[in-house]
Amino acid sequence: MNMGRKTTRVPRTGTAGTKSDASNAISLRAHAELTLSAYFNSLNGHRPSGLYALVIREVEEPLFRAALEYTAGNQLRAAEILGINRGTLRRKLEDYGLVD
Repeated sequence: MNMGRKTTRVPRTGTAGTKSDASNAISLRAHAELTLSAYFNSLNGHRPSGLYALVIREVEEPLFRAALEYTAGNQLRAAEILGINRGTLRRKLEDYGLVD
């Protein structure tokens, strides 16, 4: 029984979280540091602008997709996991075109 709650189905991409990945696990922080370091190295002396907004845009959508995948599309549970209000999650999902 759905009880009027909206769910979002997100297609699985990749195999993150599999047992073989665990032995090669590196922290999210380490990934971010490596990626940002590579980004700055690729600038060739150019000054970045709006980096905070860029990082948020690049990380937020995959974060929401992963949370929805983990909760089988249950927005209320995904919002709880993310530590945000369901209404906020819903608005962000609409912004990214992740809901019908």
